[in-house]
Amino acid sequence: MTNTIISETTSSKANSSKEKTLTTIAVIGAGYVGLSNAILLAQAHLQTKVILFDIDSRKIAQLQQRISPLQDREICEYLADKPLNLTATDEANDIYESCELVIVATPTNYDVASGKFDTSSVEASIRSVRGQHATVPIVIKSTIPIGFTDSMREIFDDNILFMPEFLREGQALYDNLYPSRIIVGATNGQAEFANSLMALYQKASQSHREGISVTTLLMPPTEAEAVKLFANSYLATRIAFFNELDSFAEKHNLDSQSIITGVSLDPRIGEHYNNPSFGYGGYCLPKDTQQLKANYIGIPANLIYAIVDANNTRKRFIARQIIDKNPNSIGIYRLSMKKDADNFRDSAVLDIIQILKQHGMTIRVYEPALATEHFEDCEITPDLATFKQQNDLIVANRWHDELLDVKDKVYSRDVFGYS
Repeated sequence: MTNTIISETTSSKANSSKEKTLTTIAVIGAGYVGLSNAILLAQAHLQTKVILFDIDSRKIAQLQQRISPLQDREICEYLADKPLNLTATDEANDIYESCELVIVATPTNYDVASGKFDTSSVEASIRSVRGQHATVPIVIKSTIPIGFTDSMREIFDDNILFMPEFLREGQALYDNLYPSRIIVGATNGQAEFANSLMALYQKASQSHREGISVTTLLMPPTEAEAVKLFANSYLATRIAFFNELDSFAEKHNLDSQSIITGVSLDPRIGEHYNNPSFGYGGYCLPKDTQQLKANYIGIPANLIYAIVDANNTRKRFIARQIIDKNPNSIGIYRLSMKKDADNFRDSAVLDIIQILKQHGMTIRVYEPALATEHFEDCEITPDLATFKQQNDLIVANRWHDELLDVKDKVYSRDVFGYS
């Protein structure tokens, strides 16, 4: 196959003609990607049974009661109110035997020691599926290194595809219901099934778009893998750029909001991903930028390396600004990366806490998502009123109106008040 797009279409009529009715789909992994995909398909294709598998029995128990284990408004609403042909289980025995499609959405993370993604969960899932069903098409939706799908095809068989996801934490189902594009990475020999797969997702989104079609792209798996990493690295670049703009404004006592607003009104730049933060974090951007950087070994590049360096510099800058205020007690308001989210994986504030601790600062944390008394050797204060009273400086990566009564104590670079 040549390294070109096989096909591109926005025609709902063309896609619907290729749609194949499936009786059973299995989704492996009940994180943001897996759960949102399972619900998307289970509500749009009620004639199709969707089986969601995860090794976390706590998550499965919640899902069996139609309770979301994740903080995501649409996921919560759909579980509570929508008809779903969805079964959740933590028992992997025999669940793939009758499936006509298996979606792998297990988590991957960047392993610093090896300099690449830890994809062991993805490979283990593929091996488990093949142990029960030798030919069922497997679609990888986990974020993976460039070239990984081809390597799995060499180890197992040719019936493995890649489908990148473009989801935001806390809005995963919304972004599945209203996707910006649908991309499938497949070979020429997989084109027929790939087109039916795109039609499956096209139909799932069309019911929420009054029949408006989403652009679909069919390309080789390696190019599809590159789309995901380059897209997220570009978003990380925007975040790093506006954070550095904000660092300049803060150092020179300028109005960061005014500058960013003036810059963003240029339609070539736009007003998205322009709100300053303590640095990008979460499930995707930190690991995806690190993985892309690793893929560039041996290739001349400056910008790709600078994205990661800029984010680390921003966190050190924020920590220094806090230290220079010479507070007696620092309160960290929420560990989550985004407003109204419950995920603090790789949140920038975690690195800032470590820097502050190295300087002997006393740190307390207010985080409703934590039920423990301590986190990273920091005291957890469960009561917000007590938290406000006991700290003379409150550090908030994202502003929330419940801090209004102590706004003079709050240090935040959130100038627009949204995620």
